[in-house]
Amino acid sequence: MRIVVLAGGIGGARFLRGLKSAVPDADITVIGNTGDDIHLFGLKVCPDLDTVMYTLGGGINEEQGWGRADESFTVKEELAAYGVGPGWFGLGDRDFATHIVRTQMIGAGYPLSAVTEALCDRWQPGVRLLPMSDDRVETHVAVTDTGTGERRVIHFQEYWVRLRASVDAEAVVPVGAEQAKPAPGVLEAIAAADVILFPPSNPVVSVGTILAVPGIREAVAGAAAPVIGLSPIVGGAPVRGMADKVLAAVGVEATAAAVARHYGADLIDGWLVDTADADAVAEVEAAGIACRAVPLMMTDLDATAEMARAALALAEGAR
Repeated sequence: MRIVVLAGGIGGARFLRGLKSAVPDADITVIGNTGDDIHLFGLKVCPDLDTVMYTLGGGINEEQGWGRADESFTVKEELAAYGVGPGWFGLGDRDFATHIVRTQMIGAGYPLSAVTEALCDRWQPGVRLLPMSDDRVETHVAVTDTGTGERRVIHFQEYWVRLRASVDAEAVVPVGAEQAKPAPGVLEAIAAADVILFPPSNPVVSVGTILAVPGIREAVAGAAAPVIGLSPIVGGAPVRGMADKVLAAVGVEATAAAVARHYGADLIDGWLVDTADADAVAEVEAAGIACRAVPLMMTDLDATAEMARAALALAEGAR
């Protein structure tokens, strides 16, 4: 079975671990979000790609869901001693090595897709990890400064990590997406897929940014494979993070049914909601999308594998 997954960071990575457990013999291609990418200290940092790579390769900090296990922060502390920032983004010493290798390879002329493949040679994540594009795309967020009242645009990482989404997001813009092209292998993987999955990743700044690259949404919508999504909203609140803040910026309620309608029946064939949102099933199906209510909390590997099996069963019924 050939499965394509459009994935962001923590939620996507943890779902993928369950998917691999559920169907260990499947050929899985992950199209990773690169809109979160940021340049820091002269280095190109790809948070979502690295989170998938570290999680599936056994190097992730399990407690926080991002960064390396057994990490130290000597370089960060030394940079701070020189007065060099930003101090709000926590790059650890082991993590720095990944970004140094990536930046050196890009500087030598390798595209991000080739660099990601080379990094995965070390981690052996058990999936084919593709960036959505080799071109530079960065998600920015429009906010109003609470001190000055001035409207400004900041990088998504500053909004998410430094501000903790404490102010309203007035607009979300994937800068560069309109000019970007899908990375090599992305469209081919979608066309060849037996199933396409949207894990419980952020529908605006993760899956939404991937779909913003010209050609990808069209390829998914036109694919022969059934497209199944899992709701990142349970009981009217994000399972993790602050997805409600960016959903509001695009005029979408933070409900399981509203996110399904946001994707639309032209894009997804099936949608899983949590049992807490079972009353949303009829509303989603009225929008032309097959829907089932199953437990969607990734409490452990077994629970996540059951989520993956439910998604594949819904896909089978949608064929």
